[in-house]
Amino acid sequence: MSRIGKLPITIPSGVKIAVDAHAVRLEGPKGKLETAIPAGVAIKVEGNVVHVERQGEERKLRALHGLTRKLIANMAHGVAQGFSRILDINGVGYRAEVKGQEIHMTLGYSHPIVFPLAQGVAASVERQVIITLTSADRQLLGEMAAKIRSLRPPEPYKGKGIKYREEVIRRKAGKAVGSAGAAYDSRTKDGDQ
Repeated sequence: MSRIGKLPITIPSGVKIAVDAHAVRLEGPKGKLETAIPAGVAIKVEGNVVHVERQGEERKLRALHGLTRKLIANMAHGVAQGFSRILDINGVGYRAEVKGQEIHMTLGYSHPIVFPLAQGVAASVERQVIITLTSADRQLLGEMAAKIRSLRPPEPYKGKGIKYREEVIRRKAGKAVGSAGAAYDSRTKDGDQ
């Protein structure tokens, strides 16, 4: 039995759930979401508790059991409270601003970058360097954040670029540190002889 799949899902108050043969639909204050139910997985609703059950023991069904349960739990949380992702912009002259459903960014290229947001994702910018993305759909939110980060991934020498708030950039020593040490070593060897 899947440890994740067998856990019950508590539907928050104010969220409506509708289950038919092929899909689960949830509607709440933050929006509407829908996901398909894979064959071999059954959804049972008892009051405000949802149980996900599988009809077999094949490897694929065991994997889909936990996945389906987690997708429904994420949908329930998303339509009730929503998800957010924070991106930090580091670099001299790097900045962003929101204009409607687009983020206009200056990231050190010869041209400004206009990034259109998907329907259902909202963005806000603080101090021109902190982008906060919010959405009810966790998967769509993650895709948008990854695409924005890929416009200028953080580099390891100065840390310039776009990074997730919780991401830690492993920094490297620049070549000036390495070459200065090598020049010093060669002078001391010559002096010793």
